[in-house]
Amino acid sequence: MEQIIHFISNQSDLFLFTQTGFWLFFAFVLGVHSIIYKHRFSRSLFLFISSLFFYYKTGGYFFTLLVFSTIVDYSIGLALGATSTKWKRRSLLITSLVINLSILSYFKYTYFIAESISSLSGNEIEVMDYAAHFLNQLFGTSFNTAEIVLPVGISFFTFQTISYSIDVYRGQLKPVKSIIDFGFYVSFFPQLISGPIVRAKTFIPQIYQKVVTSEKWIWHSFFLILGGLFKKMVLSDYISVNLVDSTFEHPIAHSGIEILSAIYAYALQIYCDFSGYTDIALGVGVLLGFRLPINFNYPYKATSITDFWRRWHISLSTWLRDYLYIPLGGNRKGKLRTHINLLLTMLIGGLWHGAALKFVIWGGLHGFALIIDRLLKKLIKGSTNCIVKAAAWFMTFHFVVFAWIVFRVSSIENAKIMLYRLFNVFNVSQITLAVAKQPYLYMLLLVGFGLHFLPTKLHKKSKLLLIILPWWIKIIAAALFVLLIVTFHDVDSQPFIYFRF
Repeated sequence: MEQIIHFISNQSDLFLFTQTGFWLFFAFVLGVHSIIYKHRFSRSLFLFISSLFFYYKTGGYFFTLLVFSTIVDYSIGLALGATSTKWKRRSLLITSLVINLSILSYFKYTYFIAESISSLSGNEIEVMDYAAHFLNQLFGTSFNTAEIVLPVGISFFTFQTISYSIDVYRGQLKPVKSIIDFGFYVSFFPQLISGPIVRAKTFIPQIYQKVVTSEKWIWHSFFLILGGLFKKMVLSDYISVNLVDSTFEHPIAHSGIEILSAIYAYALQIYCDFSGYTDIALGVGVLLGFRLPINFNYPYKATSITDFWRRWHISLSTWLRDYLYIPLGGNRKGKLRTHINLLLTMLIGGLWHGAALKFVIWGGLHGFALIIDRLLKKLIKGSTNCIVKAAAWFMTFHFVVFAWIVFRVSSIENAKIMLYRLFNVFNVSQITLAVAKQPYLYMLLLVGFGLHFLPTKLHKKSKLLLIILPWWIKIIAAALFVLLIVTFHDVDSQPFIYFRF
């Protein structure tokens, strides 16, 4: 993980949604798009080139990896469409899986595999970037071979190309004839590096449809973007810099109250960070005429772990369900096999988030929680008892929150220290002192969780009200929202958390 953070922190031209550079880029893209959007091929070609440029600015020369993945799965898709022979189709699908997963494994899991083998054998394995070494030998370049750097967004676009090949293999999708259209689908810049994971059968048809927009959709997108920026710049960044980072990195120096506050704060931070990115991506997509899938649905309102995964990172959870859990047998082969399938799916889902033991543990915790959830669902399902529902929510929320400890810590040892100090160095009387020390921080925590837990109907009504208000009131509201974000954003912009995955 350290090499990823090092890579991100040294990208001065990184096109963060929170940076002026991105919005200047997007203003140019939107301006050209408004002129050529009626010409389908020109539109796809322009947005494809723009997306490659965007990835070059965020991932450097790794944009060639994106191009390679595009060519591989485009070609395999065409080959799948050209044959009905079962063994040939299966061989083509296996080829796609092997190539994509090999690339992902090389860049993302080499260190993890080497460390695991070293631990088991007792012999240290030195890792070097053989891909960079090969390119240096072949082209005379001077890429650093001392460490393997994880390309930004590789987990997201790899899952997209895999889902395309599988859908074509299953006959659920016809192969895309134009490599420009397929490349545009794979590289569409709003969601390229942090999702949502977009299925080809959802996105590809939109390329060939007439671009339909309206004033209401435009305002909807504006407020999505502003809401996402508020989540990221006002809530997530401040919480991260002023509490979460220092507490999780050096828990031994913090009291039980500070640790408890940091745990809840991280739950809010990761939600605001990730859902904020998604909101911005959805808003940008709408302005370009594309509807991306919703990725979050107030996940901390969940009353079970199953419900949580229907609300959190929806594009990943449905991907794992459709392309891993169901092919493993799903719930069709008895209770024991169902439980094993759930556990395997969540272990792999945890490993998708990062090449470290902590992510495997985090995935395993959620896997076991899903199994327990299935065993207890008859006791809770359909219950109208408010106490039962409240208890189910309370247990679900706190399980999710405390599982984030393992997800966030830099080492398992720090997780042990946090839990020890939480239960042994906890003094309720210090709450007043902690709030007095950082009143703005605790106010943001209340605002963030308060907005999240507002009744769903109120959320919907407020969004509808913003859309139907007179245009001049909407302009004033948007301007005030921008002023609010600029005024209260008093820390440096932090990279989005899911850039690391």
